[in-house]
Amino acid sequence: MTSPVVVGVDGGASGKDALLLGRWAADTLDEPLIVAVVHPAPSAIGSGRVDAEWVADRHRAAEAVLEGARTVLKDLPGEVEYRSVASSSAAHGLHDLAEEVQAEAIVVGSGRTAPKQRLFAGSTAERLLAGSHCPIAVAPSEMPASPGGKGRIGVAYVDTPDGRAALDEAAKLARRTGAKLRLYTVVADRESTLPWLVGDDAEHAFLDTARETYEESLTRAAAAVDGVEVDWQLLEGKVSAALAELDEVDVLVCGSRGYGPARRVLLGGVSTRLVRGARVPVVVVPRSG
Repeated sequence: MTSPVVVGVDGGASGKDALLLGRWAADTLDEPLIVAVVHPAPSAIGSGRVDAEWVADRHRAAEAVLEGARTVLKDLPGEVEYRSVASSSAAHGLHDLAEEVQAEAIVVGSGRTAPKQRLFAGSTAERLLAGSHCPIAVAPSEMPASPGGKGRIGVAYVDTPDGRAALDEAAKLARRTGAKLRLYTVVADRESTLPWLVGDDAEHAFLDTARETYEESLTRAAAAVDGVEVDWQLLEGKVSAALAELDEVDVLVCGSRGYGPARRVLLGGVSTRLVRGARVPVVVVPRSG
């Protein structure tokens, strides 16, 4: 049974980035590609004629978006299925389609540049992060026409359930593609801490302990991955900014929740900030538990 890669587009500039990432992901994973646009479904309550005319207009807009997607992908190899989905929201429609086809992943753009006529308001990428049952891949702005080629999968790792889920997903992807795996953890640099609040010596001792703890955690995690060449790197700075600057991996896999027991070292909300500013595609693994 196949597990297609589903790409959600809405006519915005980031749709091209999502299409290029989706095409690459489907080819890399040897899975089918489905390009989908979600348009509003008829309202259960409302003026019948007005509602029908509005829905028909939105359906025509959705078909125009699909035609634009065909133009982007026309010169790229591989078969593509195009679908128009009626739903109450873009995220809901993509969720339903992904469950129907048992998708390998949903791919969307970062949404930093919205189309002039939006089919739905709000960020589809961020809403998808709230409840998807499959990984969400978010394409950065200005994706190259031929993504990949670095042969390395990155994973933002902390020894928590979500961090371990991200590592498992990244390891599966590395095994399927033959890529190497690199684990990243971020600790605050000394300039980002608060010695004026707790004292310079106490803060430095805390950071040294945190660094040792995370180095041990990374070493154990790397040793536990089978069938993949693994290394790790400890970064310094603000977690989302440090991870967003990475450019030596094909994709960066992360969990969907906040990171770590030490909140000043690895703050929550990382995945949301990361998908807005990362230089490489980000794959967010579904929430565990």
